[in-house]
Amino acid sequence: MTWDEKIKDFETFLKFERNFSDNTLDAYLRDIKKLKDYAEFDLENTGPLEITYENIQEYLFQLSKKKFSERTQARWVSSIKSFFKYLVDDEVRTDNPAALLEGPKLGLYLPDTLSFEDVERIIIAIDINTDLGKRNQCMIEVLYGCGLRVSELIDLKISNINFKESYLKVEGKGDKSRFVPLALYTSQLIKDYITNVRSKYKINKKCEDILFLNSRGSSMSRVIVFIIIKELTEKAGISKKISPHTFRHSFATHLLQNGADLRYIQEMLGHSSITTTEIYTHLKNEELRDVILNYHPRNKAL
Repeated sequence: MTWDEKIKDFETFLKFERNFSDNTLDAYLRDIKKLKDYAEFDLENTGPLEITYENIQEYLFQLSKKKFSERTQARWVSSIKSFFKYLVDDEVRTDNPAALLEGPKLGLYLPDTLSFEDVERIIIAIDINTDLGKRNQCMIEVLYGCGLRVSELIDLKISNINFKESYLKVEGKGDKSRFVPLALYTSQLIKDYITNVRSKYKINKKCEDILFLNSRGSSMSRVIVFIIIKELTEKAGISKKISPHTFRHSFATHLLQNGADLRYIQEMLGHSSITTTEIYTHLKNEELRDVILNYHPRNKAL
């Protein structure tokens, strides 16, 4: 039984039984394929049924010396544990060589956010005298105004926009749908983009319902969106490392700062657990801490 056979079976399991999103699926498979390469080249073609706990430990130790982040290392462990648990559940192996693996202890991860002023600076940096500029402005406003993931943005369908009732139907992780309110300002930008920019494209038949298109009339890639945001951030003179996800974090943080209920934010972000959304309360607590340190008279007296 080869690595390739079991990795293919594992892919089917994650996709259809665990309902993994494409991005998570790709990451898990990439992790297992790296372990496969190590087993074949460094362990003299050791197969998935023969590899031991000590082999996997040594593999992870070698990787850890290459200064990958703790979050990446934690995902490696999660991927490997999931793979061998699958082999045991599928009765391919009787023992689980990954059962005792432990990932690095992760501290509290506070995502980078932008102030509202920073968001404005980025949008002002867009040249809206061009069709591409108008499209990019609309994309940024939808990212920030609706809290979308980049994959949700590039897959957004026109048929899922209800202009009359002012909401988007978003197809999120694991094929779970949610409804996100659409501000009138954002709604008008989308209408203008559809009427004045998108209508000029010769649209690929497969992309007739996709909202955001490239100049060739096809759907956009995640990489292009990253590049657009990187260039705009530099143009705006913002030194933070910004990604499309930063606008999603900023969306949630600004809602919380302005008094929105955490449960509503959870629904709009599409988090299955409230604990994921609670990260934003820590951001608010950090802000409160800074206020006390900077403005409390007792602190000034020190």
